[in-house]
Amino acid sequence: MQHRLSENTDKLSYQDFARSILEGETLESKLLAAPVHWEGWSPYEIPRHPGRKGRLAFSEKQIKFPKAHHLSGRENKAIALHSFANHELLAIEMMATALLIYPHETEDDVRFKKGILTALRDEQKHLSLYVGRLRELDFDFGDFPLNDYFWRQMEKLTTPAAYTAVMALTFEAANLDFAQYYARIFRESGDLQTAEILDTVLADEVAHVAFGAHWMKKWKQDADLWTYYQSILPWPLTPARSRGIDFDVDLHRRAVGDDSFVKSLVAFEDPFKVTKRTR
Repeated sequence: MQHRLSENTDKLSYQDFARSILEGETLESKLLAAPVHWEGWSPYEIPRHPGRKGRLAFSEKQIKFPKAHHLSGRENKAIALHSFANHELLAIEMMATALLIYPHETEDDVRFKKGILTALRDEQKHLSLYVGRLRELDFDFGDFPLNDYFWRQMEKLTTPAAYTAVMALTFEAANLDFAQYYARIFRESGDLQTAEILDTVLADEVAHVAFGAHWMKKWKQDADLWTYYQSILPWPLTPARSRGIDFDVDLHRRAVGDDSFVKSLVAFEDPFKVTKRTR
């Protein structure tokens, strides 16, 4: 891909930056770091899959996530870290897609995309931390099968509001609980390095959820946040997906900044089993 540079700077077009990440086929391309400028926009069609090759390619094979009491073993620890890293990579690719496909006409449009870019860079940091920890354990990213579950939702996210409902208020909201839970598990097993990585992820996820909630509140007009969120969350996702193991009500309340929303989330029930699974 030939990158277009701004006339007055050496910054990369934000579209070229996002395409390089989304269409790039290597781990290095997914971790691209470059200053960007925000001029211009042209239509972009979401690809069937992000660019990936070799060990980064999606697999139909599945690997079972280890039970918490088995996470002290080196391989099980690596399997968990590998899963966490894959979630970060999927988030990076979805955020790059969001930069490319959503409107770019108003100051709010650009401000929203700048927030996505900030989150994307956080996810790159998380991915690097997880991959580094894997290598300390003598494993590497791609040693285990990689699934595309998060990516399969992307084609449904046709508006910024749908994207924010799924990415920030569902997937990242759930990670408020998961990151906190697994940080505690690893810390109790004596793996302080992994626990500290999860602490870093957790702090960033609070900001990401708050970012999503901020924009959802701007877009909801006269509806309450809970009703608006439910109305645009694409099937078959439900609000239950935004709760993780050991659902932390106070943490969600701090991130979302809406007591009524969190009360409704506490009360919501459906058959989703992840938060009820055996530790």
